[in-house]
Amino acid sequence: MELDSNQNFDNSSAGVSSADNPSLTVESAIANLKQREDTGARYYAAWWLGRFRVKEPEAIATLIEALEDETDRTPDGGYPLRRNAATALGKLGDRQAVFPLIQCLKCEDYYVRESAAQALEMLGDRSAISPLIKLLDGSLQAAVQYPGKPHLVQPYEAIIEALGTLQATDAISQIEPFLEHFVEKVQYAAARAMYQLTGNAIYGERLANALQQDDLQLRRSALIDLGAIGYLPAAVAIADTLAENSLKLISLKGLLETHLQNQPTESVLSDESIQVMMLMDKLL
Repeated sequence: MELDSNQNFDNSSAGVSSADNPSLTVESAIANLKQREDTGARYYAAWWLGRFRVKEPEAIATLIEALEDETDRTPDGGYPLRRNAATALGKLGDRQAVFPLIQCLKCEDYYVRESAAQALEMLGDRSAISPLIKLLDGSLQAAVQYPGKPHLVQPYEAIIEALGTLQATDAISQIEPFLEHFVEKVQYAAARAMYQLTGNAIYGERLANALQQDDLQLRRSALIDLGAIGYLPAAVAIADTLAENSLKLISLKGLLETHLQNQPTESVLSDESIQVMMLMDKLL
């Protein structure tokens, strides 16, 4: 799950620029993305348009076009610009990008497929469910390391997390076996999705128990997943986890937001909400 500052951007202010690149504006970012000579400038422009939530029609159209780019290639055949364009389109939330992103799930570049799955999760369009499920086809034994690459044959984490967020109950039988995958983060993604799809606390507890892992990266991953599913019983365990306070606050914020969304708007704060806010206050 990608962390983001959720910074708002006023699209009417074409002259507003990034602190990271004072010379870049909406107009120049789109122009940079359209040109073909400077691949670095195109790559940065795609990131910038997503980072600053530039939802202008021309920006959306140019990013969608970049999903089929053939000019920016890595020595091993990857498509960096396509990856950044997919990520940006997920952040911009325009449903025009759904079908082009679904097509990206067929791309030979693992990281394009990963970025497309993450973007489709953000867009929340259930038409992506069937194509995502197809990427899980086959036995668990086939979900192995890609020969000669530092990754699995498919971006299982991103695919499974997207299916959970999209409430793909038809995918439960395909997701459940991944609870036993040899990669812990894939197991966590499966537990996260299974909780979202079934509401069974056993999966939330599995993630809460992962907060005791010796590996900091695994504890961080469990924190993110618990925040995403809003598993309230894990609040104290989250606050006590050996990890950065900033990440624990993000996780607790997810718990609190989920809990408040499920409460009647006119009701007073529950004891659970107050407890989470107190835990957050101690971390500040």
